[in-house]
Amino acid sequence: QVQLVESGGGLVQAGGSLRLSCASSGRISGIATMGWYRQAPGKQREMIATITSGATTTYADSVKGRFTISRDNGKNTVNLQMNSLKPEDTAVYYCSLRYLRTYWGQGTQVTVSS
Repeated sequence: QVQLVESGGGLVQAGGSLRLSCASSGRISGIATMGWYRQAPGKQREMIATITSGATTTYADSVKGRFTISRDNGKNTVNLQMNSLKPEDTAVYYCSLRYLRTYWGQGTQVTVSS
């Protein structure tokens, strides 16, 4: 059984920074691809960043150069450092783990005020 628990969301002014963390349980955490997605009101969930077990990363064009994903396999955590935040980054952010299927966390709200 895989469980994902996010933390670190909140309210920040435009131009500010936040760091999201996701703690995962389960034996497959270290070999799975993990990532962050977000969903704004009235919009579909979109991929923000992913990182494979070998630390290969992928980013959405909208966050390249501003967001950095990292993982610590020893601690079964994945982090998302978000800098230069914009109001359009406001959304619920979800941690994901993909191995044969996709698992989701409960989500954490990020609100960027202008």
